[in-house]
Amino acid sequence: MSSLISIKPSTLYIVATPIGNLGDITLRAIETLKNVDLIAAEDTRHSGLLLQHFAIEGRLYPLHDHNEQQKTEALIEKLKSGLSIALISDAGTPLINDPGYHLVKACYQNQITVVPVPGACAAITALSVSGLPTDRFCYEGFLPAKSKARIDLLTQLKQEPRTVVFYESTHRILDSLQDMLNVYGPEKIVVLAKELTKSWETIIHSPLKDLIEWLKADDNRRKGEFVLIVEGYDKVNEQEIDPDAIKLLNRLQQEIPLKKAAGIVAEIYGLKKNQLYQLGLEQKTS
Repeated sequence: MSSLISIKPSTLYIVATPIGNLGDITLRAIETLKNVDLIAAEDTRHSGLLLQHFAIEGRLYPLHDHNEQQKTEALIEKLKSGLSIALISDAGTPLINDPGYHLVKACYQNQITVVPVPGACAAITALSVSGLPTDRFCYEGFLPAKSKARIDLLTQLKQEPRTVVFYESTHRILDSLQDMLNVYGPEKIVVLAKELTKSWETIIHSPLKDLIEWLKADDNRRKGEFVLIVEGYDKVNEQEIDPDAIKLLNRLQQEIPLKKAAGIVAEIYGLKKNQLYQLGLEQKTS
């Protein structure tokens, strides 16, 4: 078989690796990793197993969040000397919530060629099967660890019209969804994708309230690596709602919870409960 790629000296290759199923690695990625002079890896032990599986005898060089700025200068010198280097992360496409930014930036500052070798990316994989609009989306990476910072960010994104993509860990998934519930309301559609391309791959498309109930029903459902896809903000046009309905909603929510008030008004005026609920939330925060 003819070579799928011609490795060039003094070139950095950004190589995507599988996010779960090893069969998702590309032929070009394998060929690149076999032929570069050096492979910079986030975790050399983890990546060593991947290379061993594909019979790749590459020299590994550690490059992770804690040493990237210190190691970048050394890698730039190696590239300048004529070496070809591949950058890989533990899974997926490097730099997408993984190390590599400082190295790639330094390459451009030193007129060193950077070549992408595309492949798996958890955010794009989840987005493609979300059933939510994909023509415009916003990637936010991991949500903040602290609830206040998380709520602040979610509030900033409350009127974001694009589909929003987050990553989340097994330890914070329930807390993050609860904060989303508090900010966005129970009917907000969220797609949860966990363990993508692995044996226990699960994709749930659901209103927030039902998604939280699903997670609470089984501890095992809260284990794994998560991608959360949140539907974009759909501005409620108040002119389309009978002013009397809005007046009744405002009056009722002074006496009873907004959710119940929205349900009553929706039934009387033949409106969507979720639309009224969102309107009530907006009026509270305006």
